[in-house]
Formats: sequence, C-alpha cells, structure tokens
Amino acid sequence: MLFLSQAIGRPVRDQNGDPIGKVADLIVAVGERYPPVTGLVISTDGRQIFLPWTSVESLDITGARLRTSMLDITKFAQRTDEILLRADLMDKQIVDVDGRRVVRVNDISLDVVEGSMRLVAVDVGAAGLLRRLGIEGPFRTLGRNLKVPLPERYIDWEDVDPVESSIASVKLRVPHGALAELHPADLASIIDQLAPKDRAGVLASLDDEAVADAMEEMEPDTQVEVLEDLHPERAADILEEMSPDDAADLVADLSDTARDEILALMEHDEAAEVKELLAYPEDSAGGIMTTEVVAVPATLTAEQTIDRLRELEPDAETIYYVYVVDTEERLVGVLSLRDLIVAKATTLVSDVMIKEPVAVGVLADKDEVAQVVARYNLLAVPVVDDEGRLEGIVTVDDTLDAFLPTSWKRRLPRPFSRSSR
Repeated sequence: MLFLSQAIGRPVRDQNGDPIGKVADLIVAVGERYPPVTGLVISTDGRQIFLPWTSVESLDITGARLRTSMLDITKFAQRTDEILLRADLMDKQIVDVDGRRVVRVNDISLDVVEGSMRLVAVDVGAAGLLRRLGIEGPFRTLGRNLKVPLPERYIDWEDVDPVESSIASVKLRVPHGALAELHPADLASIIDQLAPKDRAGVLASLDDEAVADAMEEMEPDTQVEVLEDLHPERAADILEEMSPDDAADLVADLSDTARDEILALMEHDEAAEVKELLAYPEDSAGGIMTTEVVAVPATLTAEQTIDRLRELEPDAETIYYVYVVDTEERLVGVLSLRDLIVAKATTLVSDVMIKEPVAVGVLADKDEVAQVVARYNLLAVPVVDDEGRLEGIVTVDDTLDAFLPTSWKRRLPRPFSRSSR
C-alpha cells in the first residue's frame, strides 16, 4: 500500500537512474470500482508534464522509476474522465455515505489491484494528517508506549462520493448515486454541512422528488439558500413535489422577488394551494395545515372507499384517518383505517364512521390546536371553515416543533414520527 503523501515530491528517475524531476500529482480515470492510475504529473525545469502510466516501471516511497529516458514535454491536459488526486481530491470535502456525514480527505491510499495501481481508499483520520507532517512514526511509537492507539479512519473508495465543486459530477463513477439511496433526513444533514458551491453538484444529480423530501428535513436557513440558488423553474418543480404546508412555510421565507417568480412558474393547482395557506396567519391552524387530505362521500361503501384509496395513493402522513364529507364538502364523519378494513365490503361508510368528529377552525390558534391533539390523542385533526367545510388537516408531527411542550412530544407514537417516513 502507498499513500499519496508518501509519493508527492519524491524524485522521478529515468531508466538509467538519473533524476529528471519530482512527482507533482497522480492521475486516475474514474468509472470503475477502484479507479486505475493512468499517469504521473512531473515537475521538471519549472513546468509540469504528463507521463503515461505505461512509461512507469515502479512507484513507491522512494519515488518513481521510468521505463524510458525520453520524455514528451507537451503540457499536461486533463481529460474529462480523469481527476488529479492531489489537486482535485486531497483536502477536499467528500461524503462518507456509510457514515452519513461530510468529511475532509487527509490522505489517499493506493494499492495494486488486478495488476494495476489503483485508488482504493481515502484517509480521513488523524493518522493521515500526521503522515503528511512527517511525524506519524514518532506518534505511533508514543502511542504504543502509552497504550493509546493512533486514531485511524479509512473510507473505501466504493463508499465515497466527491462533492467538491472542482470535481465535476460527470466524472464520478456513479454521480452521487449512493446519496439518492439515503433517508431524506440523512441527505438533508449532509447538504446542511456542505458549502453552497458544493451543494450544486449534489442537487443536480438528484431528481425533484428526492430533493423535495430532503428539503422538508433541512434547516430553514438552508432551505431558503438552496431554493434561491436553484434555477427558478427547477425550484418551482421541487416545491410542487413538497407537501403544501411545507412548501408554504418555505415560500413564506423567500424574498418577495423570488416568491413571486417561483409561484408564477408552478402549476396552477399547486400554486393555488400554497397561496391559500399563505393567506392564513402563521400561528393559526390554517397556516400550518396540509391540504392533502383523504375525504370520501358518505354514500360510498367500504369496498368503494378502499378502491378510492388505491386510486389516490395518499402519502402515509395524510392517511391516518379517512374523512367523510357531504355533497357540500362539509365534514360529517371520520373513520380509522382499521374500521374501514374490518367493515363488510357492502357497508356504507356512513354506518361505521364516527359522527360529529373533533375539528378546529382555520383561524384556531396554535394553543387550541395543541390542546385538541393532546386531549383526544389524535394523529391528525381536521380543519374546517366557518361553514364546516373540510379545508385540510394538521398532523401531529406538524404540531410538535411549533406547538407542543416537551412533555407532550413524548406522547407521539414513534411509528408515526416524521423521521420514520
């Protein structure tokens, strides 16, 4: 195994053993599990030249030995599928996909795999820093004497996702593919840790739905930064994928100019929902409710209602209960999924629903909403207008941060918390 810090600055000798320069950098071609080294960048006579790896006899801690005494003095030109290990990767930020965090590369590990020198891992521990300072050996000796091991942390290249802006996403083995598989909360945490210039490549590689899910988990300040840095058309597409209440909260924090531009680019129905929520006071039930609600007519049977749910495919957050409305969209009842499932197929939902369900008005303040949720142990409370028409629901997780005291938060069933979605 060879570390990049052990090779940089070492002499490069021709086949006769005569020094011709020093190792300035190594080039690897991404696209494989462990990218192969394709060449050296050599510093010689005040300039840098490229040497293909086929001309290299050996490379170790003593330096590089060449197979030839002839050099092509053409200036090095980096190809689109290549990265420079020292310039592009050393000291840069990467995502530790397995550890769900952003770390900095302290050193780079190379080894012979399948007959060729390859990039196999990055060192993100204290050992890498000490190695570069030339004092790793003394610290290891001291650690052994004190029976305190030197902290080491290596990340296999397969678990690395470079995000530094100097490394274009098109060069990655699978451009940020592993990030797309993370839980939205983990992805949001990673994006929160990145500098704005480094977020662009990550966000560009993810689809709108994945970004929307992560946005709902981000810190409010990061949400605004991310959305305002995006092209307005993409920002609008992402807002359309978010739940209306979360989208409204985010839009409310935008500058007036950004808000007007993005809302104008959204689909009419989605924009109308967001504008409707923005019209309510921030601390009211209408201001924090979601308009994504499952409502069915009282005339449907249990079987027809289940078929309607299959057709709607509602999000888990909005299907705690099924609400029943009359022909004027007034709330007349509610039933749980359990009641619906155990009912006979031909039973009318009006016969199994709970009539006159607990509800709050759109202008109810946060204390009233919190009290209703806690008093009746609800996972969601319906919100109605002055005429009793169903306008939306406030889910229990939407009340936690804004409304509920710590003692009440503990009453939330863990399977229904936002982090489990």
